[in-house]
Parts: sequence; C-alpha cells; structure tokens
Amino acid sequence: MADHELVSLTMPAADVSGVLSQVADVIESRRGADPSTSYVAKLFSKAPDGVLKKIGEEAVECVMAAKDENKKDIIYETADLWFHSLVMLAQYGLRPEHVLAELQRREGLSGIAEKMARKN
Repeated sequence: MADHELVSLTMPAADVSGVLSQVADVIESRRGADPSTSYVAKLFSKAPDGVLKKIGEEAVECVMAAKDENKKDIIYETADLWFHSLVMLAQYGLRPEHVLAELQRREGLSGIAEKMARKN
C-alpha cells in the first residue's frame, strides 16, 4: 500500500494519552468477565504466560512488517503489540500513565548517558 493510502492522522498528539487511558479502562473492565465472551478475559485467565506469549508473537509480527517496509502493516501490528502490552500492564496493576511518566522522565536524557548510569 502506498504511503498516501494510509489513514490520515487526525488525532492531536495531546489526545494520545487519553486514548491509551480509555483502552486501559476497557481492559480493566473486562477483568473477571467470562473468558468465553471476552478476549481480554480469556487473556487474563491464561495469565501470566498467555499474555506474555501474545506480546512475543505480536513483537515478531511487528518486526516482520517493518522488515517488509509495509507501513499499513507496521501500524496494524504495532497497535496489536501496544494493545497486548496494555493487557500486560493491567495484569500487574499498572497503567499506561506509568509508562508515559517514565518516557517523560527520560525526555532530554541521552540514551547513551542513561545506559552508562545503569551500569554504574
């Protein structure tokens, strides 16, 4: 698919954290639901290995899409990876806001300097 055929970006960057929070809320609402009627409940019922296995599968699919340089598939597979990562966060009582706060903390830090600090 050509780049111009991708869905245009209509969401302001400021709304991204809101979307992640909304998805996390839906995921949390499915905890304890019937695994036969809820995919998220099914993942929770197989925790932790079921969720972790799915993240591994989605990560591989994301890498394969990137290797193929297929932008539509990269977006699709990244969405799957992020979704399953949100399920994993919920499994451990965490929220996307925790991850966003960590990214914000790292803003302006050199990746090389941060890695060196971890070694010391």
